Amino acid sequence: MFKRVVTNFHSGVIRFALITFSLTLLFFLSDAKAQSGKLRAGASSSNITPPLGMRIVGNWNSPPASYVHDQLNAKSLVLDDGDKKIIIVLVDNVSVHREVFDAAKAIIQNRTGIPASHMLMAATHTHSGVSARGEGTRSGGWHYDEPLDDYQKFLAERIADGIQTAIGNLEPAKIAWGKVAVPEHVFNRRWMMKNPVMGPLGMMDKVKMNPGVGNPDLVEPAGPIDPDVSFIVVESVEGRPISVLGNYSLHYVGGVPEGHISSDYFAIFGDRMQELLKADRQDPPFVGIMSNGTSANINNINFAGPRENNEPYKKMRFVANDVARKVFDNYEDLEFKDKITLGSVQTELNLTIRRPSPELKANLEKIRNRPEASEPLFHPLEKTYLGRIDQLEAEWPDEIAIVLQVLKIGDLGIAAVPFETFSETGLEIKDKSPFAQTFTIELANGGYGYLPTPEQHELGGYETWLGTNRVEKKATQKIVNALMKLFDTLE
Repeated sequence: MFKRVVTNFHSGVIRFALITFSLTLLFFLSDAKAQSGKLRAGASSSNITPPLGMRIVGNWNSPPASYVHDQLNAKSLVLDDGDKKIIIVLVDNVSVHREVFDAAKAIIQNRTGIPASHMLMAATHTHSGVSARGEGTRSGGWHYDEPLDDYQKFLAERIADGIQTAIGNLEPAKIAWGKVAVPEHVFNRRWMMKNPVMGPLGMMDKVKMNPGVGNPDLVEPAGPIDPDVSFIVVESVEGRPISVLGNYSLHYVGGVPEGHISSDYFAIFGDRMQELLKADRQDPPFVGIMSNGTSANINNINFAGPRENNEPYKKMRFVANDVARKVFDNYEDLEFKDKITLGSVQTELNLTIRRPSPELKANLEKIRNRPEASEPLFHPLEKTYLGRIDQLEAEWPDEIAIVLQVLKIGDLGIAAVPFETFSETGLEIKDKSPFAQTFTIELANGGYGYLPTPEQHELGGYETWLGTNRVEKKATQKIVNALMKLFDTLE
């Protein structure tokens, strides 16, 4: 009898506990579902400045770094809608190999469980940093399965540290986005010429890159610009600035003395936004970020004139301050939301590597057999491009797999492309996207050189030369089609 009572008592306790647990679980799940879409956000800046003595990359025959004008950083923004997190990182570098980004993503996925597919990492394209693609001629080779060098390992670890810090800064937040036209700082750097010009591989080009201000042989720019600065603004629910992420299709500004390390106008934009928002002294610190849009054929030089002569860093300050001011002036029109849906999806796309044609091979042999001390046969850079093509032939596979990615932030879409991308491709992505507003971040999740459109390939010029461009001439068509399919899955 006693045993039966005890047994019944225990059975009742267990049933009560199970009911209580079930109700608690249902309440928890219901509450979690109710909270889904409530935004949290965090941002951080992680110093990635290399030691002096490494060679500056981004310009021809750049010297070793001898002076740090301003620190290089990896800037992270983490958004959490209660259901998933997405991560955006901009790295102050001219271009970062996929394997470096993959290493950073693996570290964060192992630490946090956030899928690598929810992380977008890109280079800003400052021309005043050191190589994240290997030093010297190694930077142009194919090293995907090889160990990272010292700076690449350092960079991957610091990117991961920055993301972990941004996750630690997550707090209830609100978000808004918009765009403003700022056409006065962007110019197409490719110009149609009255007379064709010789390239380094013995081919005649209809177009010349950076043809010189006031050149009498200029006809017209060989393509459009994208004038818009797209931007995302993130604040705490109380209104404290957390981060601003800008996107402008401007290659870089420059005006940096030889040997100087600098993050160019990308960092100055962030500093100026901090000043305008009066966010200089707060904890956690405000993080201003500028990403590169589709700027492979765009720079800050008006080749139609007049000629400018600026002191070092003056022009980049002018551009960054003006862009920041125009973004800030649009704040009053923003509609902040504290509940949105996030999304991220990616795919791998196979592209064929370009190989030299029979005619090009014949020209390469002529260059190869040319005595070193003699005048160039075609162009001062012909020996450089002979080396690039030899390396392409020796090291690169016939086909590569690139990462394409799209993000959803409410009704804002972001495309990520691992090339220096032409402005017309960016405009096409905006036009075809199903989202109310869209922008593209280039040099994202890797960097494989320039990506001209098929039409621009026909015109020739620096960006189309084999060794500057490495993938099939119809790659843009495949990329845009793949991005639209990805957008459709998130709409």
